[in-house]
Amino acid sequence: MQIQINTDNHIENSERLTNFFSNEVSNELGRFDKLITRVEVHFGDENSEKFGNDDKRCLIEVRVAKKEPIAVTDYAETIEKAFQNSLKKVKRILDSLIERQR
Repeated sequence: MQIQINTDNHIENSERLTNFFSNEVSNELGRFDKLITRVEVHFGDENSEKFGNDDKRCLIEVRVAKKEPIAVTDYAETIEKAFQNSLKKVKRILDSLIERQR
């Protein structure tokens, strides 16, 4: 499973940020490793330099072998919260996909 972390120009992308979120994706989606070919995580700040509630965006796109890609988005106060909420949504969708295949 390939993992790619992207940020817009309002969120500073660092090696630490990339490593942290890549490890989280690997830990949380590792059991779907045979099903997933690639995961792309996109972070954004919708209000740029202005302060606002729920202005941090996390979009997670999961490429599933021989299926259409799955994309979920969540907005929260921090990129960490948005990421965790998006990851929960992805896991629910993947669990449902596996159940339907059985």
